[in-house]
Amino acid sequence: MTDIATLWEVGLPLAATAGGLGYAKVRAPRLFWSLAGLPVATTRFAMTYRSTMDVCGLTVQPSRFRAFLVRSLARRPDVPPVPPKVRRFRGTSTGLRVTLRLPAGLEPADVMAASERLRHAWGVHSVTVVETKPGFVELRMTGYDVLRKVRMPRQQLSGPMSVPVALREDGTAFVRDYLKVPHALTLGANQSGKSMYQRNLIAGLARLPVALVGIDCKRGVEHRGYAPRLSALAITPEEADGLLDGLVGEMEDRFDLLSEHGVADIWALPERVRPVPVVVLVDEVAELFLVATKKDEERRDRMVTQLIRLGQMARAAGIFLEVCGQRFGSDLGKGATALRAQLTGRTVHRVNDKQTAEMGVGDIAPDAVVTVLTIPPDRPGVAVAGDTSGGWSRIRTPALTAAEAAAICAAHAHLTPDLPAVAAYRPAAPVSVGEPEPVPLVKPSPATA
Repeated sequence: MTDIATLWEVGLPLAATAGGLGYAKVRAPRLFWSLAGLPVATTRFAMTYRSTMDVCGLTVQPSRFRAFLVRSLARRPDVPPVPPKVRRFRGTSTGLRVTLRLPAGLEPADVMAASERLRHAWGVHSVTVVETKPGFVELRMTGYDVLRKVRMPRQQLSGPMSVPVALREDGTAFVRDYLKVPHALTLGANQSGKSMYQRNLIAGLARLPVALVGIDCKRGVEHRGYAPRLSALAITPEEADGLLDGLVGEMEDRFDLLSEHGVADIWALPERVRPVPVVVLVDEVAELFLVATKKDEERRDRMVTQLIRLGQMARAAGIFLEVCGQRFGSDLGKGATALRAQLTGRTVHRVNDKQTAEMGVGDIAPDAVVTVLTIPPDRPGVAVAGDTSGGWSRIRTPALTAAEAAAICAAHAHLTPDLPAVAAYRPAAPVSVGEPEPVPLVKPSPATA
């Protein structure tokens, strides 16, 4: 009986602890990682680092001077190969950050090619390799799937034109910085999370001192709720034609202002004369390309030409393009490829055809096309984000309803500036659905009483 009681006293707490950790692994992965995952991963990394680097081919032969010292001081006939030196090691709430100093003979591409093998060797969810400066790389390891339940980090990069939109696979925030990436293309099929991405982007932009211009040729069903924060809105191809002409005129006026002050962009202007930045949000860009009759071709060609002009020159004038659509291909017509060439940033959600994935990221990162085509339909919001530098990563946007985004726009309606060039397209405040207008009471006349 004494042995049974002892087993009961010892086994019950152990079973409760194991059960609690198992529950935390599923329901609270961040807590599980901090309590159990991080200590285990740290120990595994420390004990197997040198052998793992050797097996993965990330070691080099030592220099002659180093080999001489080893043979002389350590009295060893064989000199082991040299792995990258660990300069910094720290744990985070989502994984590990390890800074490595690469020895002569290794380059960041060698470590990137071995990232999948390092992930399996150290038992982490993913390993992302980032070059921090010449000769140094950072291994960003995540202990669990941070994209399963998006939780944006508290500390995020900030700037005059920066908006945190999504969470990267390495646990950092994906920030849409218009000063670094002025124009972008976002693609995604129905129910892929593209609209969620747009809502997060608009909700972030609504808090900044910028002008928002919407082009939504689906009669404004997407952008109408953001009307309090929009300086202009076009809901038909005819209106989009006039609105784009007005934006090009605004761009040319700003160029005259830059020429008068002898500067290259609006950020070099004195603050008292600096015009407000403008972000043009184009939803379903294919609607601007498609025509039903021969008569519409002239308008289509003019709109596409204006968009390309904005993409080529508008950055210096503080006008930025955010182009979205379900699909994008050369079959849209003349100007599609030329427009894509001006859109530096690329974000591609799940798509229905390979051509759209290739048009989105195939020209900047061919290996990312496979990742786009393997995005499961049950994970809306997951996308591949990259730019023309060739770098890319998997991201996922947090859930945000259309009503929440509209409420944010309404709360910041006082920041909406006037743009005289497109004042004719200033939208009216949306009418709330489900709240009937009050019917005035008519007092009966004495004759009918």
